[in-house]
Amino acid sequence: MSHQEEEMDYAAADYEMGGEVEEDMYFAGRIMGDTESDEEDDDEYNHLLRNLVWSTSKHDVYLMSHYSIIHWSSLSSKKTEVLMSLAMWLRVRNILEVYWKDLLKHNIWIDLVSAFARGQPMMIMLSRMLSRYMMVRGAVHFTASNNDCGVRDFDMERFQLIKHFSYPWPVNHTSLSPDGKVIAIVGDNPDGMLVDSQTGKTVAPLRGHFDFSFASAWHPNGHIFATGNQDKTCRVWDSRNLSKSVAVLKGNLGAIRSIRFTSDGQFMAMAEPADFVHVYDVKNGYDKEQEIDFFGEISGVSFSPDTDSLFIGVWDRTYGSLLQYNRCRNYSYLDSLL
Repeated sequence: MSHQEEEMDYAAADYEMGGEVEEDMYFAGRIMGDTESDEEDDDEYNHLLRNLVWSTSKHDVYLMSHYSIIHWSSLSSKKTEVLMSLAMWLRVRNILEVYWKDLLKHNIWIDLVSAFARGQPMMIMLSRMLSRYMMVRGAVHFTASNNDCGVRDFDMERFQLIKHFSYPWPVNHTSLSPDGKVIAIVGDNPDGMLVDSQTGKTVAPLRGHFDFSFASAWHPNGHIFATGNQDKTCRVWDSRNLSKSVAVLKGNLGAIRSIRFTSDGQFMAMAEPADFVHVYDVKNGYDKEQEIDFFGEISGVSFSPDTDSLFIGVWDRTYGSLLQYNRCRNYSYLDSLL
């Protein structure tokens, strides 16, 4: 892992879990065990699921593994199964209610889980802004995007469908803006769109990509957002002027499948299908980049809420793992105290 700028680098954790640390990279491969199932269905769906990792604190990470939701603690180096046999219980309503209420009670937000609705993989996105959405509406909602060209808004506490918006093409990913007013929608069309979260009507089209899009994310300031596409680029947009993108960031290998901003808005990570995760310095206009290179397909990336850690899920039958990188900080100001 190369270090280009000390103040923006994410270095591997400085402790070991079996095996030696090489080139400042902490590889937790066999501690977590294989991150994917050996079942045949995995091969059919794994290329669709690229947001299966979510960090709720510097030391707590939730991820999908073997059709279950796993909690990983970097403090205790232990994994705990929080939700068993996801493919099975999603078909049973009463079990579904029990587990979702338990998750709500513990305030566990899971970015993306895989369900099977009408024989198709449904992507369920729980936005980081759910708490604000709950304050405004009095209930926790989530937005689901589906291959049937629909975007649905659900009330999680009552298990009711509140809104259903239909579009002319399959929707691959949706992101709710920080103020909850606008949704960024991308899918099997080169042009994405911003839509009104209440009516589903198009606010503005997003023109610039040349292929289908699979990822989107909002900057905390509520104006900047990014989209990832099969044309191997991530385009950064400003909702106040959508005539052209703010920046076009290129990948090495393939489509940009996952995008994340840090909670302070200083950094943005974008993940390719395999081998490469790019971290950009947003504050300096995306000119500074750190490229993280490894082997394996990427199942998800997530920054910790305090921005100190970056977690990367790796799908591989041999080296499946969860990687953790810690942010390097320049504490040179302490020298003046000595």
